[in-house]
Amino acid sequence: MSDDAGDPGDPVRPVGPDEVAAAHARIAGLIRRTPVLALDRDELGIPDGAAAPGVPVVAKLDLLQPTGSFKVRGAAALLTGVAVPAAGVVAASGGNFGLAVAWAAARLGHRATIVVPDTSPREKIDPIRALGATVEVVAGHYAQAFARAQELLADGDRLAAHAYDHPAVVAGQGTATVELLADAGGIDTVVVACGGGGLLAGAIAASPPEVRIVAVETEGTATLHRALEAGAPVDVEVSGLAASALGAPRIGALAWAARERITAAVVVTDDDVRRAQQQLWSTARLVAEPGGATALAALTSGAYVAAPDERVAVLVCGANTHPATVVGSPAT
Repeated sequence: MSDDAGDPGDPVRPVGPDEVAAAHARIAGLIRRTPVLALDRDELGIPDGAAAPGVPVVAKLDLLQPTGSFKVRGAAALLTGVAVPAAGVVAASGGNFGLAVAWAAARLGHRATIVVPDTSPREKIDPIRALGATVEVVAGHYAQAFARAQELLADGDRLAAHAYDHPAVVAGQGTATVELLADAGGIDTVVVACGGGGLLAGAIAASPPEVRIVAVETEGTATLHRALEAGAPVDVEVSGLAASALGAPRIGALAWAARERITAAVVVTDDDVRRAQQQLWSTARLVAEPGGATALAALTSGAYVAAPDERVAVLVCGANTHPATVVGSPAT
């Protein structure tokens, strides 16, 4: 289990479509094939010039997974793709991946230890305990949880589950895009939230070359943006509304290795994300956590302007927040 995104000269091979297909076959009986939903651009409040009658935004609703986020795909793909020691699996997580690992481990009969930072909300931590996993809470953010997980793994008796930089995990995350493209059809662009980049790398692996990939980050979790500026992965200081879901300390090696397939990388504010959350609620009665609404925020804020006839899909990837944080005020 490594938190090192690697040097840009390292021979890191991006995950490919065959790996995603294999992961999809392994986890088909464990995870849900979540629906897609067509959302009217005008109702979402997408700025003028990027809205056209009859060309909706397609939302892949992976917030409806049993753990409330797409990360159950990667966790299930990992635990069905490798031998799990008797001592079980260890994962560091801002919450969603830990919950996913705990859920998959419980169903597959494995022990799980999850290290989470104390900045993660109770809505993410309490369900991990309820699934029977051992939970250790440390001060800080994901980086501090990761460091503690490394200590627990030092004896070599347990499997390391990396939240976004393991090929099997990335392949599992890519299964969301496989389903999206198959069920929606004719998609030109897939818009994906990016923290460590596992969902992004998976979307790239699952998409044919003609499909555009747009990466979206918040100002407080802009690992990809900083890496592109620097020409190599660099550490970022994590902060802001989406930190519990997108708060990786740097972009992962597997996402960085696939960066040439990224059509655009945009950054949105926390206020943009709040408005996107509220738009999802007012338009479709969906409660998305901040990270889950970040991809949509690129459209509703105008950070990414789609052509009037462009068929755009967004991955609505997480729901683990208290509903009152979303429902309390109308969209603006």
